[in-house]
Amino acid sequence: MGVSKWLFLAASLTLALPVLGADPAPRYNVVELQAEAQRELANDTLTANLYVELNDANPVALATAVNKVSNEALRVAKEFDAVRVRSGNNQTYPVYAKGNVLQGWRTRAEIRLESKDFAAASRLIGKLQASMQLANTAFSVSPEARRQAENELIAEAIAAFKARAEIVRGALVGRSYKIQRLNVSTGYSAPPPRFAAARVLAAGAAEVVAPDFDGGVSKVTVTAGGTIEVLD
Repeated sequence: MGVSKWLFLAASLTLALPVLGADPAPRYNVVELQAEAQRELANDTLTANLYVELNDANPVALATAVNKVSNEALRVAKEFDAVRVRSGNNQTYPVYAKGNVLQGWRTRAEIRLESKDFAAASRLIGKLQASMQLANTAFSVSPEARRQAENELIAEAIAAFKARAEIVRGALVGRSYKIQRLNVSTGYSAPPPRFAAARVLAAGAAEVVAPDFDGGVSKVTVTAGGTIEVLD
C-alpha cells in the first residue's frame, strides 16, 4: 500500500512538471507606442531672493550691520500678509590683500520671498531694495494647480495612446488589440530664473520704483507609453 502511494505521487509530479515548465505562447505583432498630452499653465507663484553684502575690517561691526539690515527687512515683510518670507543663506568669509594679508571680512545675508500676489510682492521688493539687492526672481505653477492639470492630462494621454493603438491595428489589419503594458509619467517645464542687475540708489532715496512682473507660462506634460499586441 505504501509503495503504491509513493508511485502515484511520483507519477503525478512527473506529469505536472511539463505543464509548470511550459513556455508561454509566443506573441506576434507586438508594438511599442507612446503618446503625450500637454498644457500650458499661467505661472501663479513668484519667488525672489534678496541679499545684503557688506565689508568691514571688524567682524563684530560687520555682523551687527548685516543683521540690522536683515532684521529690518524681515520686519517690513511682516506687513505684507500675502507674501511668505524666510531667511536664506548667511555667509562670512575673509578678504585678502596682496601678499595674502588679511584685509577684512565680507558677509552676505539673504532673505527669500514667495507669493501668489505679484502686486504685493512687487511692492515689498521695491521697499526692500532700499537696503538690499535683488538677486533673482523665478516663476512657477503652484503644486495644487500642477496636480490638477496632471490629473486631467492623464485621461487625455491615455486616450491619445489608444487612438495610436487603433491606427497601428488598422495598419496591420488586425481584428483588435490588447494592451500588454502601460506606463504613465509626468513632466514639468518652468521658465529659468531671472537674474537682476544691481541697482544704485540716489542719495536719500527711501525705496526704488516697484518692479513689474509678468509670470509667463509653464508647460505640464503627461506621457503614456507601453506595449500593445495586435490580434488577428
